[in-house]
Amino acid sequence: MLRRKIQQTLKEYFNSDRRKILIVDGARQVGKSYIIRHEGRAVFPNYVEINMVNDRDGARVFADIKGTEDFYVRLSAVAGRRLGTKDDTLVFIDEIQAYPSLLTMLKFLNDEERFTYIVSGSLLGVTMQKTLSIPGGRIETLHMYPLDFEEFLWANGVGDEVIDNIKERFNNRQSSDDGLHRRMMELFKTYLLIGGLPQAVNTYLDSQNIYRVRKIHEEIYNLYREDASQYSQKEKLQIRRLYDLIPSNMENRKKRLRFNEVEEKRSKSARDYEDDIEYLISAGVALEVRAISNPTFPLISSAKKNLLKLYLNDVGLLSYVFFKHNVTAIKDDLLSINLGSVYETVVASELQAHGHPLFYYDNKQKGEVDFLIDDYDKLTVLPIEVKSGKDYSTHRALDRFIANTDYRVQQAIVLTNDGTSRTEGNTSYLPIYYIMFL
Repeated sequence: MLRRKIQQTLKEYFNSDRRKILIVDGARQVGKSYIIRHEGRAVFPNYVEINMVNDRDGARVFADIKGTEDFYVRLSAVAGRRLGTKDDTLVFIDEIQAYPSLLTMLKFLNDEERFTYIVSGSLLGVTMQKTLSIPGGRIETLHMYPLDFEEFLWANGVGDEVIDNIKERFNNRQSSDDGLHRRMMELFKTYLLIGGLPQAVNTYLDSQNIYRVRKIHEEIYNLYREDASQYSQKEKLQIRRLYDLIPSNMENRKKRLRFNEVEEKRSKSARDYEDDIEYLISAGVALEVRAISNPTFPLISSAKKNLLKLYLNDVGLLSYVFFKHNVTAIKDDLLSINLGSVYETVVASELQAHGHPLFYYDNKQKGEVDFLIDDYDKLTVLPIEVKSGKDYSTHRALDRFIANTDYRVQQAIVLTNDGTSRTEGNTSYLPIYYIMFL
């Protein structure tokens, strides 16, 4: 079984007073149902799981529920003798987005305290935006993502002692020794190929067969493209087109969405596709990075919506689109292949998984910086530049950014392939895999 960081949060929830209902949100195929099932069964003698998508497409036991008493009757028809009390019974409502009215009912189920509940959904972000009455104060939302790099290291047998050693080096801005650096870069490049979707990771661990892994990537990529089933035909086509454009936009110099390419109409802008973009973000299949031209803390106060970058939610999907079953571009560091967008996708997904909203710096005169995050300790902004090549010391836009006294930048980070850590002025050069500790 893959070890996930979310397990500890679930254990704490199950062993607390559970005054709120926990909703686990995230894209499809990130492992939500599996991990909830595993942890729930370990704590509760009575475990009941209901997949509402299967119910909607089958018996429709839970369709058109009229109240909590109606819900209990139908639940008892499914669960039988597995229903006890709140302390010994967990009811896992999976894929709740199939019946949006159940989201409203969670408030009353929580207040009546008959059982312990946990909820998950794959398109939950989309559904919750369209649900008029969300039980605020009664629910707690936990977002789940594909395996981050540290979780990928666990899956590949790297122990906590090794990771703690690397973390200490990160905290002290120290270099990795040569042998450790080579091993970490080997695993990092493997992560670029495999990504963090559990099915892909398990397939790799079982077979080491890139063809089988890419088959998984193909299936999930197409699943994400086809998921916009609740929209009109025109909207579905626009969502798919936007999703398909993400990898090609990543190869452009500015990497921003080019809205005139969606329908090949020059007059189109971000405003024309707001709902379609919001779908991709809320469904968890794309990560948004918003532009900042005047970086002041907190960054959210000056973010722009019209200059938007989108990244795929998993680097394995991106490397599948770019390279299919060919591994040499990544494994052998081919000079003819620019891996900048692949590296940036890892950094974006790591920052997102660690709770950082994603921003980048955009200034017509001074250039762009890949990522900005809030530095809450110093109440300022931390710029991050990602370099996949050998010329990582060249970063004019970052130098201008740091030199601007209005921005009050106290430190900056450049992530590189090099195992050497060093600090020059306000800029720290760190190995790319140190991103797992940021």
